Amino acid sequence: MRDHFELRRGDALGRIGALTVPRAGRTVETPALLPVINPNIRTVSPARLEAEFGAQVLITNAYIIRGTEDLRERALDEGLHEMLEFSGTIVTDSGSFQLAEYGDVDVTTREILEFQRAIGSDVATPVDVPTPPDAARETAEADLATTEQALADAETVDTGEMLVNAPIQGSTHLDLREAAARHADGTDLDVFPVGAVVPLMNDYRYADVVDVVAAAKRGLGTDAPVHLFGAGHPMMFALAVAMGCDLFDSAAYAIYARDDRYLTVRGTKHLADLDYFPCECPICTTHSPADIRTEGDEERERLLAEHNLHVSYGELRRIKQAIREGNLLELVETRARGHPAMLDGYRTLLDHAAQLERHDPASKGTFFYCSTESARRPEVVRHHDRLARLDAPDRLLVTAGNAPSDDRFDAAWRLLPPFGPVPRALSETYPFTAELPYRTDAPACEAAARGVAELVDANAETDVTVAHDGWPASALALVPESVTVERLGARPDRGGE
Repeated sequence: MRDHFELRRGDALGRIGALTVPRAGRTVETPALLPVINPNIRTVSPARLEAEFGAQVLITNAYIIRGTEDLRERALDEGLHEMLEFSGTIVTDSGSFQLAEYGDVDVTTREILEFQRAIGSDVATPVDVPTPPDAARETAEADLATTEQALADAETVDTGEMLVNAPIQGSTHLDLREAAARHADGTDLDVFPVGAVVPLMNDYRYADVVDVVAAAKRGLGTDAPVHLFGAGHPMMFALAVAMGCDLFDSAAYAIYARDDRYLTVRGTKHLADLDYFPCECPICTTHSPADIRTEGDEERERLLAEHNLHVSYGELRRIKQAIREGNLLELVETRARGHPAMLDGYRTLLDHAAQLERHDPASKGTFFYCSTESARRPEVVRHHDRLARLDAPDRLLVTAGNAPSDDRFDAAWRLLPPFGPVPRALSETYPFTAELPYRTDAPACEAAARGVAELVDANAETDVTVAHDGWPASALALVPESVTVERLGARPDRGGE
């Protein structure tokens, strides 16, 4: 077990955790945002990040510092914390980004880890090989072998109390991602970044990001803190947290500001297109878009960067509260409506509902059915799996109405879309206190019908009658032929209407 990462609350695969960083003498609450600090350009100073934004952790590039003479000498002489004027946790990257961009770096894993320790980094990174999406399998396998050698090299370096990242690569080959994660989990390294996903996010391939993260999570233990490298847009934080990511580094707050771009949880706006700011942060409540457009380049960039940071930190606070309240997936669903690619990502997340269900709390607040996707949530998967364990009586009515007054049946259970058959004794327990729309849609009824089929499969001797309140033909077609089907207020029919 890794004793530096403690899980405190969870919802879906999302979790509130505590990452203890011995060298910094700090504990970082996760999910956490790591603003990227370019050692040569400080749009918002680390001191202000800490004092005004509550930043607990940031990330900077040790390779750039090492290759820039004055920065190198200052870092070695003063230490990274003094040089950046930041007392929290500092994570350093190794040059892997430069390797991905330019194809070569003049440093080994041993050299860069020893340098990171010498300048006072709290969490260091070896020189892995980020393989881009859609690379040939042979390329991904060769790069992965090099990365795994880097992890082996890292294990031989004396890093003292400094934590060390174990990056997970494998391109878009999901079996390689899972194998890479399992290999990394077997090392004595500490934090597990999922790398080379920025090109996917730049192309709005959020469904592929979810598949990649899901594969990595299958290979990692639950005590492994996961860093989604380069995931800096607040629009996708909730989705990534629900998939089990704990750390996010963001250069987007500054890069987007440089291009007059304004971040929101529903996407990106251009300053020139805004007449009003749809935000309550200190920047947006004291300035109008017109005000900021009149500022000089440097001041305009600073103001936009500060807004971008406020919205990013605000979204992470919102996510943590959702985890505590047990409604993280409702938040993800809300965010999914902001962009078609995000909806693809959410639907792909639900493709992994069985994986989510293994970690999703069995009891929370109230299940809200908000869209057709809600019929595929982990709570529905869990109930369908458990139906096989329920003992049904000889003659069972599963009804959307009230229990009958006669003794024609041995028991009457609720017919509750999207769950299906629910024993009356469980009706007041989570998730069967669900809030449903008055107009139940076809996917909810179809999911309920699959629940009926699960019950019948496990109780072949039971005579089951289903009394529905106007199901569509697509749902009725999923009800086993052995079931008597009645529409409430209509004559019964064997196997359908």
